[in-house]
Amino acid sequence: MEGETSRHVMVLTYPAQGHINPLLQFTKLMALKGIKATFATTRYTASAIQAPGITIEPISDGFDEGGFKQASSLQAYLNSFKVIGSKSLTELIQKFSNSCYPVDCLVYDSLLPWALDVAKEMGVCKAAFLTNSASVCSLYWYLHHDLLSLPLTPNSFPLVLPGLPDLQPSDLPSFIAHPLEFSGYLGSIMEQFSTLEENDWVFINTFAELETEIEKAMSEKWPLMMVGPMLPSAYLGQQMEDREYGGSLWNQATENCLRWLDTKPSNSVIYISFGSMAEVPGKQVEEIAWGLKNLESPFLWVFRESDTKLPPEFLSSLNDEIGVVVSWCNQLEVLAHPAICCFITHCGWNSMLEGLSLGVPMLAIPQWSDQPMNAKMMEDVWKVGVRAKKGSEGIVSREEIERSVREVIAGLSSEEIKKNSCSWCKQAARTVSKGGSSESNIDKFLQTLQKKKAAQSYK
Repeated sequence: MEGETSRHVMVLTYPAQGHINPLLQFTKLMALKGIKATFATTRYTASAIQAPGITIEPISDGFDEGGFKQASSLQAYLNSFKVIGSKSLTELIQKFSNSCYPVDCLVYDSLLPWALDVAKEMGVCKAAFLTNSASVCSLYWYLHHDLLSLPLTPNSFPLVLPGLPDLQPSDLPSFIAHPLEFSGYLGSIMEQFSTLEENDWVFINTFAELETEIEKAMSEKWPLMMVGPMLPSAYLGQQMEDREYGGSLWNQATENCLRWLDTKPSNSVIYISFGSMAEVPGKQVEEIAWGLKNLESPFLWVFRESDTKLPPEFLSSLNDEIGVVVSWCNQLEVLAHPAICCFITHCGWNSMLEGLSLGVPMLAIPQWSDQPMNAKMMEDVWKVGVRAKKGSEGIVSREEIERSVREVIAGLSSEEIKKNSCSWCKQAARTVSKGGSSESNIDKFLQTLQKKKAAQSYK
């Protein structure tokens, strides 16, 4: 595959960190395969992208100065992006049509289903890219095909569906568990799934070995092609210098974090991060803070709202021996550090894949969206950690945090957790290596794309 620059793949992302990371990594992979690769993102986020070997192209979402923060609501933002983004994306593809590298395929974030219409209008191949797990996506597929009806009632549980473990209400994505509360999100997701089969390919950031049962259950029912985990190659056992996604929207304190970790013994530090979008209630933040303090183990906490939500007395008690709180860092660099022994996570899908791929035992405190389902799979299927139990108010107590961390690190199941974490780490590396399942799927895609292009040229 390498060395063939006659094809041009354009990748369009939704401008949020959790979407930029995997789609940018996919774009970089295309370039590594010798493909002309273009990454299209909004004007507000384009300046943050730094990835050698690919072309960065801005398009407009209608809020060029401040992005989503300028919009009055999520729906207002999505509507603007659809109308103005469609026009801007069309103009971008047209620009390349007059060059040496016309666009052959548009790979678009599934959160932007209108891009499918642009690809059709421009006569280029089209591929959706799903950023959730296959297990979560299967629930939406069942819902779209009326194999799952909402709202669910107490008699619906345990929810038994092909390829999935038995599910309780607390295991479901919040958009399904509370469809009225999240009707806007659910409607957008259903729009995505209504057009999946109109694509030439549908990529998903997971790998076959990780979600074997759902792959078997859904075989020949949907067009998914598993191509993950979409991580920089240096963290997947490959001898390359690719150590960053290349598109951070926040200033990082990575070097300071790594220097601090270097002072700590192996397997001694607890790492805590709830990602780029999770809104953690103030009461939960307080319980996490004092739970960490009670553990008397060093910790590194990435928390974007530390100045407004962390208890002042907790912050004043910190020093280099006890713990460090930073606003952002390169999570992969931190998880790969030998000092880390446990990852307390909200279970966003990118964080799940990073923890699994780097072999770090996890403690799950899911907040919303797909996170409860990911936590269910992490604990009961992949068996690489523990899910903390919430109290009656939906908050995990400091006592439960302390108990759960001790269980992950040194409890009765800790050895099994460590063994499974190591196993998944090795499997993730195998699946993206030559002959691995995801690597083979990428090559099949490029081979088919070349044939499609050749057929069009012949016509």
